[in-house]
Amino acid sequence: MKKTKKINKIIGNIITYTILIIVALTMLIPFIWMAATSLMDKMEVFSYPPKFIPDKPLWSNYKNALTLVPFGRYFLNSAIMVAVVVPLQLLVCSLAAYSLARIKFPGRNVVFWMFLSTMMIPGIVTLIPSFLIVRTLGWIDTYWALTVPMFFSVWGTFLLRQFFLTLPVNLEDAARIDGASEFRIFWKIILPLSKPALATLGIFSFMGTWQSFMWPLLVTREDKMRTVEVGVASFKTMYETNWPYQMAAAVVVMIPVIIVFLVAQKYFVKGIALTGMKE
Repeated sequence: MKKTKKINKIIGNIITYTILIIVALTMLIPFIWMAATSLMDKMEVFSYPPKFIPDKPLWSNYKNALTLVPFGRYFLNSAIMVAVVVPLQLLVCSLAAYSLARIKFPGRNVVFWMFLSTMMIPGIVTLIPSFLIVRTLGWIDTYWALTVPMFFSVWGTFLLRQFFLTLPVNLEDAARIDGASEFRIFWKIILPLSKPALATLGIFSFMGTWQSFMWPLLVTREDKMRTVEVGVASFKTMYETNWPYQMAAAVVVMIPVIIVFLVAQKYFVKGIALTGMKE
């Protein structure tokens, strides 16, 4: 009986891992095609059947793609956006989440549900009003326009609030007895215990900022203020798309995202696992 259960377990594991490998390969195919296309010439891209290995890899596509447009400037702009937006978004969202999770005030739940209902509003609906505000402030073609509207995230606040609810209240009560202020409790107790959730939000914030396209395209006019995603799209014109150059630029742009995810993967998985649990 035990031997039969063991065999069934092994067969089940084999089937499970086989399915997972197939799904993983399916997810990897677009990235493999992107990397292969970045090494082809213009005509080879349209060959049939499609090729995943170019006849003669053209590594010069990367050099040409990064020099044809000022990608160095694009990377600098995106790096500045990330360096400003990510820490400030973590700070703003964590402060809002702390007030909604740990501070009791009349109508707190009503405020939270009204706040949460804004997640159902599509971002495209607020795009034009946000642009009009930025234009009125004279922020077009400035880093203010690229960063300030991204300082707050409804989803990020919700994520942190759910995590803060899992932390024991006894620590705060002990701190209040010792005379600690609310901000000191938040800064010295809550934040150090929330590293997994903060890392999770930090990854999503980095990815959202680094890969943002529509907003930087809308609020920038001069080429020197463009970001990497806008730079990748610049290889597509009204009449043609230079696929090898565009894919080469896309591969380079994707590298920082992969590095950040691999470095913070442990905190990312832990934060997702714990968020939503409540004592």
